Amino acid sequence: MPNPPRLRAVALTVSAVLLSTLVAGCGDDSEDQDVTAQKLSWKDCPAPNAAEGGGDAPSPLPNGDKWQCATLKAPLDWNKPQGDKIGLALIRAKASGDESKRIGSLVFNFGGPGGSGVTTLPAFAEDYTTLRTRYDLVSFDPRGVGRSAPVECLSDLQLDAYFQQDATPDDAAERTRLLDDTKEFNAACEDNSKKVLPHVRTTDAARDLDLMRQVLGDDRLHYFGISYGTELGGVYAHLFPKKVGRAVFDAVVDPTEDSEQGSLGQTKGFQLALDNFAEHCVSQNEDCPIGDSAQDVKDRIAKLLTDLDSTPIPGVGLRKLTQTAATSGIVQSLYSQDFWEYLTEGLDQAYDGDGRVLMLLADSMNGRNEDGEYSNVTAANIAINCADDKSRYTEDYVERKLPEFRSASPVFGDYLAWAMVSCTDWAVAGAADRPDVSASGSAPILVVGNTGDPATPYEGARKMVEALGEGVGVELTYKGQGHGAYDSKNKCVQSAVNGYLLDGKVPAAGTVCS
Repeated sequence: MPNPPRLRAVALTVSAVLLSTLVAGCGDDSEDQDVTAQKLSWKDCPAPNAAEGGGDAPSPLPNGDKWQCATLKAPLDWNKPQGDKIGLALIRAKASGDESKRIGSLVFNFGGPGGSGVTTLPAFAEDYTTLRTRYDLVSFDPRGVGRSAPVECLSDLQLDAYFQQDATPDDAAERTRLLDDTKEFNAACEDNSKKVLPHVRTTDAARDLDLMRQVLGDDRLHYFGISYGTELGGVYAHLFPKKVGRAVFDAVVDPTEDSEQGSLGQTKGFQLALDNFAEHCVSQNEDCPIGDSAQDVKDRIAKLLTDLDSTPIPGVGLRKLTQTAATSGIVQSLYSQDFWEYLTEGLDQAYDGDGRVLMLLADSMNGRNEDGEYSNVTAANIAINCADDKSRYTEDYVERKLPEFRSASPVFGDYLAWAMVSCTDWAVAGAADRPDVSASGSAPILVVGNTGDPATPYEGARKMVEALGEGVGVELTYKGQGHGAYDSKNKCVQSAVNGYLLDGKVPAAGTVCS
């Protein structure tokens, strides 16, 4: 994807009228209201809107219960809690077990930043059936995302063009085009979302979490954070250490890295995942259709991307599979080993001039549905990253760093290096170089790292444990593939996580699952 958002690592047409209603329209009748005293009005969930990704309303749960949705009012500006309010979209599945054994609500954040929890939780609910026996399962669209005062930038047609650009410029003209398109994107965000952009920082979302805890009626926040959700959880633990209940961090962001270090770490992580994919193809298939050896697989991928840079091939509809779209599709497929078969199929077809499968994978990455509508995941991702991160990288700086990124990955190096310019012309100053997650006095937090994780490399789990502080983080290692561990359905991982969340049993630090 051109100038891809940094995946603090996982689809946009909301009218300005709706945005202004969400941001400013609630202020008149709620200025003097104590938001912690509000009562949520839970109702059957509607179908996701365009900013959430579209689609059908969530199907009933296995026992026939329906998903319930509500809107939580929160201050737009936490420094002015009596001022304008925004609505935060929530979803829940009530606990299925004996009410007397119910622990409380278990709040999920699935990452991004920019992912809609309202649409993601139902999609993965089956994985959390055991946890639901004692918890209400709850998730939400964080501020700036989905139905929660969504950041709006470009229209669907403009996004189609935006994602067709060249995100890995080879000469001065291409570099100028990339930087100009970045400025246009960022200016559109400011024009359409000026009021909300200063208030989508992770610290704001952490304060929303504590408001959510109180309104849900819990003395402590029980929390399951995945990918960027681990950073949000760490910031929450720093701000409210005494309010942390049973918490799990899975697919862990390294809180000690600045955005450049994080991008370089992801470059290495996706290259590792590509190496593992190539080895798997030739070892599991008597005749791997995309290469005779692991090196041959990678060489052919590199050649495909080089060829697409000058000669795109048919993709979906009138859109061509460009080098950037193909790279986005490959990145998307490396998030889960379950997607490797689609990557194999997509590459095999692309070598024959058919880019449809890789283009569909890229569409998934970019939040585009089959109707041509985009969620606001890209807009929200960039807005939250840029509001959080102080770093502002120039064209010259990226140029100097390209050799290091290319050394880390000949396939993904340029792609992720040039992504660092996404905040250069952003309207809001970044808050800090790194998040503060020190949480002295917090209850234990189970921190789960996956050795094959491409988006949040394994080393980040140990760094998170150290940053949380002595006696807080408890590390568990999963020797696997893909982004995250719990949803791999590994019995060892799920037993350890369930044991802590359901029974308060903290596994021994350094436990290894394979």
